[in-house]
Amino acid sequence: MKTIDTDRIVIIGAGLGALYAALKLAPHPVVLISPETLGEGASSAWAQGGVAAAMDSDDSPVNHAEDTISAGAGTVDPKVAKLVTQEARDHILDLTALGTPFDRTDQGGYVLSREAAHSFARVVRVKGDQAGAEIMAALIETVRETPSIQALEGVMAVDLEVEDDRIIGVAVQAAHDTPSASIMLRGASILVAGGGSGGLYAQTTNPHRIRGQVIGMAARAGAVIADPEFVQFHPTAMDVGEDPAPLATEALRGEGAILINKDGKRFMLDVHEDAELAPRDIVARAIFEQTQAGNRPMLDTTTAIGAEISEMFPSVTQACLRNGIDPAVDPIPVAAAAHYHMGGIATDINGKASLDGLWVCGEASSTGLHGANRLASNGLLEALVYARICAEGIISTLAPVKDAPLIALTFGGGGTPPDAEAVQELRQTMTNCVGVVRDAKGLKTALRTIERLEQHHGDSLSFLNMCATATLIAAGALLREESRGAHERIDFPDTRADLAQSTQLTLVDAMAYRTKICGEPA
Repeated sequence: MKTIDTDRIVIIGAGLGALYAALKLAPHPVVLISPETLGEGASSAWAQGGVAAAMDSDDSPVNHAEDTISAGAGTVDPKVAKLVTQEARDHILDLTALGTPFDRTDQGGYVLSREAAHSFARVVRVKGDQAGAEIMAALIETVRETPSIQALEGVMAVDLEVEDDRIIGVAVQAAHDTPSASIMLRGASILVAGGGSGGLYAQTTNPHRIRGQVIGMAARAGAVIADPEFVQFHPTAMDVGEDPAPLATEALRGEGAILINKDGKRFMLDVHEDAELAPRDIVARAIFEQTQAGNRPMLDTTTAIGAEISEMFPSVTQACLRNGIDPAVDPIPVAAAAHYHMGGIATDINGKASLDGLWVCGEASSTGLHGANRLASNGLLEALVYARICAEGIISTLAPVKDAPLIALTFGGGGTPPDAEAVQELRQTMTNCVGVVRDAKGLKTALRTIERLEQHHGDSLSFLNMCATATLIAAGALLREESRGAHERIDFPDTRADLAQSTQLTLVDAMAYRTKICGEPA
């Protein structure tokens, strides 16, 4: 394999966490590994709700931390919750200075939305439902103007090089469909910021490349993975046959939209005292139950928002209209879909993984902030806070700033892309067997299917990474014999006090468990 040594810090990913970290690392030279053109294919750009921050004078970081801990169902790290919520306001002000056009009141304050499980309206938004896209646009413009940052677009990380339990390099390939040989890139430091795992599911709101590859890549290198079983399913993905499914942001419910079924019944009133604004896991399960019962759940915005939806929530309106739905007068069909992975590469409070030389921020990480169920709009916030923390930590390990030549990649032939049919079978297996509601039979079926797919298609590094993450999710779910937050076991419906702790798994342990399950009678 061809090897390139560089003094640049290598950042795997090009979403909000990656871009923000690159800016915070300046003037240290950085190279971003981006499978797509900057701004495309990143979950951050698709985020609709906004960034959670206690900006109201009646609110406080303490209240925000309490809501985070409550939503996390007993497994949030309080120190991390305190750290992140205390820094939230500063990052909103920083993004504003970078040019993010947050919605403002007539008095100049920030427009704040209330979302599920928040005790205050504290979600700072842009153009109603375009926070992710607008924040990314502001960051990309600044990144393009920053001479210390190089972006390698159309390039995908597929493997990590380990030496004496330290990460020293990243193997990259061309990201397009034509296979290419790998090139090993050895940099000054490695930051993983390549997203989560939602695309491992057939029903998802995530971009098509976000399929657990970076988590699996780190796991294959030996990194500890935390809480892999905790996958958040967004209650109101639009059930319109698109892959990925368009999102009907939670802010719609914050504005008063209600959930009804085909009979017009507002079913959340019988489920939780907060009705549509109950924690996401509770609303997602209620939606799932309505779907399973053939009751066609729908989000009704007609009374609470009406014709104003086109101006208040343009992205939602556009998605509806292209599917023949006028949200001003028609309820929107919805389904629960994989949306956010609370689990990921385990980090300490400083963003460092269990392997030396590896830093992680954003959805690829598991910092302890989200626990068993992420509080709405805390995802972008965590990415911002830990991008800065990781950047400062990396800088502390580096020599004084010096220029680094631009990296030129020329890929040769070789490599094996993932088999499309195998990927689709893996995704359907995850939705069917490791989805909103789980049991031992389905989880064991998933592990057996993953092993078979891996045996037949393991010549693709990218697919191996997907299978590694899928194995960790299914194994973690099978090992956690309780229901907690987003993890619902119908064969273990109760929450156990003795299991109120983070899962810590290596891929070696998960694979051994998978082998054991596959050796049992089906």
